[in-house]
Amino acid sequence: MKKALLLFSGGLDSILAGKIIQEQGIEVIPVTYITPFFNWKYSEQPELFHQRCQSLGFEKGILVNLTEDFLQILHKPRYGFGCLANPCIACKILMLSKTKQLLKEHNADFIVTGEVVGQRPKSQNKRAMEIIRKESGVEDILVRPLSAKILPPTVPEKLAWVDRNKLFGFQGRSRKLQFFFARKYEIKEFPTPAGGCLLTQPEIGTRMLTILKGNKPLNELTAKLAVLGRHFIDANFWILLGRNDVENRKIFKIANGKLPLFTLTEPAPVAVILDGNPDENLIKELLVRFSKKAKIK
Repeated sequence: MKKALLLFSGGLDSILAGKIIQEQGIEVIPVTYITPFFNWKYSEQPELFHQRCQSLGFEKGILVNLTEDFLQILHKPRYGFGCLANPCIACKILMLSKTKQLLKEHNADFIVTGEVVGQRPKSQNKRAMEIIRKESGVEDILVRPLSAKILPPTVPEKLAWVDRNKLFGFQGRSRKLQFFFARKYEIKEFPTPAGGCLLTQPEIGTRMLTILKGNKPLNELTAKLAVLGRHFIDANFWILLGRNDVENRKIFKIANGKLPLFTLTEPAPVAVILDGNPDENLIKELLVRFSKKAKIK
């Protein structure tokens, strides 16, 4: 039996791509990459990922922390950003190159993605998809089942591992065909397209562009904090305040013992200093502004 690694976002397109290949008698193993900007919930609860894969009829799946490599491309994405701070083309190249490295370890023969020609203007036009295919090094072992019939045949198709006649020629932004096949496969739960990447959200994406422009320290710790709370950033400092009790608890859990923390008499936000050495009076002013009580601990 042939085996394929499925680049798995958890979205409908990647689910359908996996199902289409699986129907041809091929074992499909989902591979999901995590960073603080996407799929991070699985970092503390990987069992949720494995359960999700198995509930869809796939193998248990492979979970990979991509944060360190992703932050490197975020600083200077070779093919630029999408709508905000999302380096979509460079990100897909990185994921596919990492997936290629997993092939031998898992005795897999080729890679599958749920990409659809023309669905996203930046990363899923034919030119971008060709760049991704070549730059990632996957070349002819990358099968895109949803748009395969409008793309050149790949090695798995030429060698009859995959029947090209059972693949599709989806293109454009309409998702009517995907929803039709979702009903066929009884797929009821899936996120919206691109909804999983926080860097496409206006508030977080704009904030990340400010952080990058200011050359603020970005690592796994600060990236986890960058998606939370209110941020105050200038040339000399980077301060974060929680907006509610849930965020305060998250911030404290992430930063305690690693970064300077401040608070007021409860109820109060938690403030953390991510960069610089701001004056304590400034920190107090910010805390008071967003607090009901104003006694510094």
